Amino acid sequence: MGSSVDVRRCQLLGLAGSGFLVAGGKTAGALPVRELPSPASGQAALGLVGVYFGLVLLIAAWALLGRVLRGPEPPSPRQLLVVLAVWATPLLIAPPLFSRDVYSYLAQGAMVDAHIDVYTYGPARLGGPLADEVAPVWQQTATPYGPVFLAVASSLSALTRGEVPAGLFGMRVVALLGVALMAAALPRLARHSGADPAAALWLGALNPLVLLHLVAGAHNDAIMLGLLGAGLVAALGRWPILGAVLVTLAALVKVPAVLGLAAVVALQARAGRKVWKATLTTTAVALATTVVATAVAGTGYGWTGALKTPVSPHNWSPTSVLGRATASVLKDLGSGLAPLALPAWHALGLAATAVALLVIWLRRPTPSPVYALGLSLAAVAFLGPAVRPWYALWGLFLIAAAAPSTSVRHRAAAVTGVLALGVLPSGDPPDAGQLVLAVSGGVLAVIVLWQARQARQMSNAPVLERTA
Repeated sequence: MGSSVDVRRCQLLGLAGSGFLVAGGKTAGALPVRELPSPASGQAALGLVGVYFGLVLLIAAWALLGRVLRGPEPPSPRQLLVVLAVWATPLLIAPPLFSRDVYSYLAQGAMVDAHIDVYTYGPARLGGPLADEVAPVWQQTATPYGPVFLAVASSLSALTRGEVPAGLFGMRVVALLGVALMAAALPRLARHSGADPAAALWLGALNPLVLLHLVAGAHNDAIMLGLLGAGLVAALGRWPILGAVLVTLAALVKVPAVLGLAAVVALQARAGRKVWKATLTTTAVALATTVVATAVAGTGYGWTGALKTPVSPHNWSPTSVLGRATASVLKDLGSGLAPLALPAWHALGLAATAVALLVIWLRRPTPSPVYALGLSLAAVAFLGPAVRPWYALWGLFLIAAAAPSTSVRHRAAAVTGVLALGVLPSGDPPDAGQLVLAVSGGVLAVIVLWQARQARQMSNAPVLERTA
């Protein structure tokens, strides 16, 4: 696969990758409990190899497409949107991949329908087959999501009547609509920031993390980011009030998007409006939107305590890892301070986040509001008490649109490649045997790609010799 790599070849390679993800996911994905094969079965093992084979093909297609973007005839944003549609389409019929969170979403929607307080009780309170699908670690956990997402989940629950297959497909369609909003916003945000719209789409929408976790995993981060992007686009134009409404709705899906209000204010200030007026207007609009959305959803204000939601013991955020390590050392030393280690590190992480946000927004020269927001969301994701691969998209989406240099995009792309390989398709913590199978699937894909490259070079050799 030399310098003649074109968009169509990348499109077909990525489609093959998506196809293997779907095929492997049928036995190795986050399946309904009644369909789960034995972990030791040959089907599960073959499925895991197939998923990682497809995953490496997809990453390779994305990387090669980035290479085409740097060539003499880069694809247009329209061509890239076609590629995104081709890569994402097979994933619409895949079982949930890389997480069981979508089952939690469906259970929470059913709880709202049943008038159960989702901010007090976990899915176990609902009971029944749907609650059984939720991962054990979240069975007793109240939801951290805002009223906008719960209204969507509740409507979907009523529409699908609690049927799991229909609910899974519906939630994935909702996530895909969020991705569509992201893809629509990226070129506009890039042009405003003086960046290449095609490069922004490549990093922010065709990113493997988007396909794996927002489409295949159906995470509600897609809705949050889609609304956030749409709000920023509105604020770029002559509709700052609409921008504040949309950004607030994004925050009422997941709280981190509230930082987008700072960008709405900053964009108005850059347009010549006084900062204090922009701040007052944006704050008033955000409060009014919150009151109306919460009243319409009928779920109350329990979402204000979302940050207190328990953290999974398996998460690998820096502050949680350091907290557990410190607690272990203190326990071995016989200190009674061991239980305080984790909360102390989480508090330190919050303080570090606050400092990072001040540095980002107050430094000189001031970065563009879109880029500053991307860096801010990246800091929140990295320094928070829990980190998941899809959290990287909070900042990456906007960094893709406003990165000040190609080197920034390259570093972000490298992080993407690593994070894309970091979770099993079942969403469970890996054991040694599963790691071996996953690595085997990835290595097999690398061998196939290498052999295809060698064969292509050999087929081109006679032509090159005649030309010489």
